[in-house]
Amino acid sequence: MRRTVRARFWLELALGSATAALAVLTAVSGEWIELLFGVDPDGGDGSLEWAIVAALLLATLLSWWLAHAEWRRAAPAAR
Repeated sequence: MRRTVRARFWLELALGSATAALAVLTAVSGEWIELLFGVDPDGGDGSLEWAIVAALLLATLLSWWLAHAEWRRAAPAAR
């Protein structure tokens, strides 16, 4: 069964995937934030990195939930 989905579905899916990848990257090595921006606002204790991971995971879940809703909204294409 093929569905016709709007571009919104693909945008939400891509955004969810990107935030998931960033969450994993930050959880594995949060040093990229200090290297990229040149600051260490949490004094090296890692609390900012974990807050960023939590926010990214929330963004991932929201994006994927919206993509799922868009997928369900799309009607199956006529053959």
